[in-house]
Amino acid sequence: MSFVDQAKFFVKAGDGGNGCVSFRREKYVPRGGPNGGDGGKGGDVIIRAAKHLHSLIDFKYKSHFKAERGMHGQGKDMHGRSGKHYTLEVPIGSVIKDAETDRVIVDLIRDGHEIIVAAGGSGG
Repeated sequence: MSFVDQAKFFVKAGDGGNGCVSFRREKYVPRGGPNGGDGGKGGDVIIRAAKHLHSLIDFKYKSHFKAERGMHGQGKDMHGRSGKHYTLEVPIGSVIKDAETDRVIVDLIRDGHEIIVAAGGSGG
């Protein structure tokens, strides 16, 4: 088994779902008014330190990670479901940096320590 101690990967949070433009239509209700629901929030990308990992070998084969987008709103005031979060596990002691600015975001030193590196978009 090979050991990888440096990896570059790309993350994208989920987009928020679209809202719904809908108006209440019912017999004997001439002007029912709006009843469209809001879109759901997009999922976050979270990086978590895990003591059972010792290498970044998984990031050698897959380097793009994306959280789920929020579902669209529907009529009858039904709001969209929020997108699922995407959690990446890295070894304890990993230093997370921004690739463009080379700025240190966080040093994960405890088991279970986690940080949201990309927050999901809000629903429409």
